[in-house]
Amino acid sequence: MRIEEHPILGKPEERKVISFIYDGTPLTGFEGEPIAMALEAAGIMIHRYTKKYHKPRGVFCAIGRCTDCVMVVDGLPNVRTCITPLKEGMVIQTQYGVSAQEEST
Repeated sequence: MRIEEHPILGKPEERKVISFIYDGTPLTGFEGEPIAMALEAAGIMIHRYTKKYHKPRGVFCAIGRCTDCVMVVDGLPNVRTCITPLKEGMVIQTQYGVSAQEEST
């Protein structure tokens, strides 16, 4: 699910492929790309579920302003995956709800 060649931008430069863990499953992505991009390339669109209604959420704004893409990254909750670079060995988990001041649905 990645663009191999763009008609205007051409081919992307070579990047280092690294490993990370998503909900216990080993995956690979490109070092430094946003976590959300690596997950989407692997077909993973749901990043969290709302606390109150258990509704699925994924990338919405893609600029770090909303909380739809937050996940638990290396044990730290509420990490905005759309703006957080992927690093070797990261452990990424689906999140249930967000901090009280950010959760409204």
